[in-house]
Amino acid sequence: MPMLEVCVDEAAGIEAAVAGGADRIELCAALSVGGLTPPVSLVRLATEAPIPVNLLARPRDGDFCYSAAEVALIAEDITLAAEAGLAGVVIGASAPDRRLDALLLAGLVAHAREAGAKRGRPLSLTLHRAFDLCPDLPAALDVAVELGFDRILTSGGEPRAADALPMLAELHQRAAGRIIILPGSGIDANCLPAVLETGVREAHASCRSPSEDAGEVERRFGFQTGPRLRTDTAKVAAVKAIMLGVR
Repeated sequence: MPMLEVCVDEAAGIEAAVAGGADRIELCAALSVGGLTPPVSLVRLATEAPIPVNLLARPRDGDFCYSAAEVALIAEDITLAAEAGLAGVVIGASAPDRRLDALLLAGLVAHAREAGAKRGRPLSLTLHRAFDLCPDLPAALDVAVELGFDRILTSGGEPRAADALPMLAELHQRAAGRIIILPGSGIDANCLPAVLETGVREAHASCRSPSEDAGEVERRFGFQTGPRLRTDTAKVAAVKAIMLGVR
């Protein structure tokens, strides 16, 4: 069944994603840097959404090589997602050579399994775009399968998914039902048909449009650098309409 996941980083984004027909939400903060862990207050609000919500556990921007203190933060975020009743978590970690840090991830996956068992319902596990930095994506896919992830959020190793269609097709074929390939980054109504031709049946998009500019004073103080990008219900609906045409 085709699934549209919309990433949001504010309360209004949750409402817009639901109104536009999203099937699932990835809950974040700071989408301008690819998404960070959302605040607890937003997590609590997201539990009221009528569709599944996955929490992105990413403690800072930059690379995905984490210290012990940062790993502890990710583990705490996983616990928060489970206790709040969210559907799943989105995690990832890199070794210094940019391959997946399998040992670290195995520990986090085990923690997520334990948190799910404790609440009586498993957490869905998505591997985030640390995957895209791996030097060998097909090999990294096999590692993700062995670790027990349910899906991989990926742009096929390129900044934009639309520029990596052959790799997305290869990953989908290699997955062979063992794991879901979830293309993301730059997905919109224009490029989605080509992305879907790779065989994937899930898509991840922000569906954002420029909103109001706060004003000269706010810009001068550095509270805003330009027009805000906000989840656009019409864009969500347009992408969802294309997804609905998939068989």
